[in-house]
Amino acid sequence: MRLGVNLGYWGRGVTGADQVALAREADRLGYDSVWVAEAYGSDSPSVLAWIGALTERVGLGSAVMQIPGRTPAMTAMTAATIDTLSGGRFRLGLGVSGPQVSEGWHGVPFKSPLGRTREYVEIVRTALRRETVSSPGPHYPLPLPGGPGKPLRLSARTVRPDVPVYLAAVGPKNLELTGEIADGWLAIFFSPEHAGDLLSTIERGRRQATRSSDAEPGGGATSGPANVMAGFDVVATTPVVLVDDVEEAASYVRDYCALYIGGMGSREQNFYNQLACRMGFERDAERIQDLYLAGRPREAAAAVPIEFIDETALLGSPQRVAERMRRYEEAGVTTLSIATGGGMSREQALATLGAVATIADLTPSGRADRPS
Repeated sequence: MRLGVNLGYWGRGVTGADQVALAREADRLGYDSVWVAEAYGSDSPSVLAWIGALTERVGLGSAVMQIPGRTPAMTAMTAATIDTLSGGRFRLGLGVSGPQVSEGWHGVPFKSPLGRTREYVEIVRTALRRETVSSPGPHYPLPLPGGPGKPLRLSARTVRPDVPVYLAAVGPKNLELTGEIADGWLAIFFSPEHAGDLLSTIERGRRQATRSSDAEPGGGATSGPANVMAGFDVVATTPVVLVDDVEEAASYVRDYCALYIGGMGSREQNFYNQLACRMGFERDAERIQDLYLAGRPREAAAAVPIEFIDETALLGSPQRVAERMRRYEEAGVTTLSIATGGGMSREQALATLGAVATIADLTPSGRADRPS
């Protein structure tokens, strides 16, 4: 299991300078990758380009670049640019976001998220291979019918035609799509105890892709049932708080949990709330959402059960965290992307990176090979 760092986005106490400092320390310590998020503040590709110029080896991942915020052609251009300038270190993480951000910030209707994602990824991959891009739609018809446009191909020569594509997925249908069309999964609130059903859904998508490849003339897919997940990267973003008292450690994560379960979406459409419900926290999720939407975020944070936090974060002493990390690996996580926000100072966050590297026995000389 490789180690990564999720640097988040600006706000909630995190600055661009913090992100750069953590990325450079991760690079020095031998971490496999750093991941940058975006919501409706700082954007991920600008931060990653800056970090790429200030680091040497660490992989650069978007977690995520929002699908409603960019055309697929613009995303392909951005991916090709960062990957080329960084010497082939970029990993393209994509997500449809949610209805509030998609419609309220980007002005893009949140409809047909699965079909939109499938079409988007297909166009991005075609462009990165420097093939002539055309698409019948319905979401991204290229060129626009009846106009002066013509099919084009990416003019810049790329380092890699196969930049790895990751999808942020929560619901069952999106998980299956991720297994079918992506190279990796960006997981949030990953619980080793509840991983079996999630990963089996991804495996179903992987098998579907294998069958489709075998059915194509000259397809010749090599992934059989025994190795269907071979080469697929399961990236679990996991808060880490190295405080011996677990209850105290959980206090660093409560606001983060309440924000997502209670406030990231409407009452009718909050994917993270639905995930908590599927994990068996239905009543808690309902109460957290009620409090958050009523403008009482502190009470919502206090309502997050310690059991949920402990299942989805690494809390406690180094010994306790080490044992828990083994359970993540046993559950199928291939990249553990630790998050160090939650009110930590920069010094505390840097110390956490070093401590986790020690726990994992990770050194620059023992760097795990990164997926190409």
